[in-house]
Amino acid sequence: RVAEITTRTVQVFDVPRSEISIFFEMDESDQVAVHFLFGDDAEDHRPQCYIGRTNATRLRFKDHLKTKDYWTRALIAVSRTNTKTDTHSGYLEWKAIREAQEAGRFRIENGNAGSRPHTPAPLQAECEEIFETISTLVATLGFPVFQKLATAAPKSTDLEVFCNGRGASGRGVFSTDGLTVFKGSRCAKDPTERATPDSLHARRDRLIADGTLLEQDGGPVFSRDTLFKTPSGASDVVLYRASNGWLEWKTQAGEKLNDATGRATTRETT
Repeated sequence: RVAEITTRTVQVFDVPRSEISIFFEMDESDQVAVHFLFGDDAEDHRPQCYIGRTNATRLRFKDHLKTKDYWTRALIAVSRTNTKTDTHSGYLEWKAIREAQEAGRFRIENGNAGSRPHTPAPLQAECEEIFETISTLVATLGFPVFQKLATAAPKSTDLEVFCNGRGASGRGVFSTDGLTVFKGSRCAKDPTERATPDSLHARRDRLIADGTLLEQDGGPVFSRDTLFKTPSGASDVVLYRASNGWLEWKTQAGEKLNDATGRATTRETT
């Protein structure tokens, strides 16, 4: 698929990994590009995104095929007039990583945006317009990597919910995106002996390693609002045991999430 706004010079190619060879045959595969690799971490239950840039897209993606096995789709932004330079792509990569981190919807695989590259003011203004177009097109293709979480733009249908127990005090919001755990929520410090699978140990370790959870004496604390695709994925981390999030998350009035939303009580596949 190719997405573009007719009055803008940017177009974004949406390429399944299995069809990347078709893109290699196109002239655009030799251009300067900003690209996004998307996939799901089966153990972490969070969508992944790698953001990069290149002046030789075909060669760069051959390397991605060898070294990155998690991605299933690539979104590749190029100029229809082939006028994008390394300066453009450097600024756009920096801007995209920073904005994606602030949005918090995806786990950014190359999360260090570094310092803003030197960009002359007229070129920076052009890059800002290009980024706005890329952001719109990427979201239109189904990857809202730059859109703020429900906490930043709550809807009337969003439910504020709480998950408490085992020393944990989680607070978040359930929306059409999933369940967002708020910054400052505290997790249980220790796992249960029988109800905490190895995959959950690994998930907690990754959340600590990437800075999402900050270790404290009373138990790890969320350093930022964090989106989970399912309520159970969120409650597993907060309670540090296997759980049914539809039962563990409750409204301020104490109503279970499944009752508040009219959902069945069976644990979903996270």
